[in-house]
Amino acid sequence: MTGHFELKRTANQRHMYNLKASNGEIILTSNSFHSNAEAAAGIAAVKKRSADEASFERKLTSAQQPYFVLKGAGGEVLGHSEPYSTAAAMENGILSVMHNGPEATVKEIVQQL
Repeated sequence: MTGHFELKRTANQRHMYNLKASNGEIILTSNSFHSNAEAAAGIAAVKKRSADEASFERKLTSAQQPYFVLKGAGGEVLGHSEPYSTAAAMENGILSVMHNGPEATVKEIVQQL
């Protein structure tokens, strides 16, 4: 079983998505978008780019916790992870996005966050 994207509308009427692994864990979160169509285009870009290991940028939070961002062809951020406790855990998160992202289905959630 593969993961899925949850496309949601935020309380301030913007749109965003989470990529969830098959176990239900959030593995990638988008920024917010003005429209549902923009968020859907972001999902399409994630599906295309998530299989490419070179599309991931590894970073550290100000508290020195590892996390990653997935970048589009133009360098734009398509999504980011939550902070991880170790670099190894972050690498497992990247592998999960690479595995789940390309084939993930989309579930549109109508309630606001």
